Amino acid sequence: MATYQSTPLFGGALVCDLPTNFADVSQLRQVPDNQEVYIDKGGFTSIIIEINERVGDEGSTAEIDGRALTTHLEDIVNGDSGRLKVWNTTPTQFSKLDEDIPAYTLIATLTPHAPPPSTGGESSGSGAAARADAPDFTALILTLVRLEREHTDLLITVNVPHIRGEYDVDDVDLELGKQGQLIGDAVDYAARIWESFKVKDWRLFKEV
Repeated sequence: MATYQSTPLFGGALVCDLPTNFADVSQLRQVPDNQEVYIDKGGFTSIIIEINERVGDEGSTAEIDGRALTTHLEDIVNGDSGRLKVWNTTPTQFSKLDEDIPAYTLIATLTPHAPPPSTGGESSGSGAAARADAPDFTALILTLVRLEREHTDLLITVNVPHIRGEYDVDDVDLELGKQGQLIGDAVDYAARIWESFKVKDWRLFKEV
């Protein structure tokens, strides 16, 4: 079972519990100012907290917010929606945010396009290595928090690449409701964020 620690984000303006085995990516490389990115030290899962300008029409209805969620999802996958499948979308309640702030979470999978067959030659070895490192698919647990007063959409994404040899293929069949260990862990991470996420300084959303 994962252990967690309270983690300040964006200079302490936000705070939530993140797994203790996740590292702050900004200590390793540059991260955009509107993002906080953490990655599993012993795996490939990452957690991204991102502040974006609100998209879509004014107000909040299931239809308006659903379109906004789709817009953000398509941005995340860079328009490569042909092999994207959304398995479910549910309203989400954050324990430490006002109940009237709408939030939604979806679970989706993105399957990469099949690589072209090798034609031999010197590059075939490196191509095989690249294919070996490529995930069979990536699961995404995406939560959208709609902060209309702040003209902000807050995104929390747990990215879960499934690389052959790093997970039990027989344990994962979303058609049958079998999430497997990696997705199950990611759902737990997201749920802990929903419970612990708190805004300590609302001025943040005017600055990013």
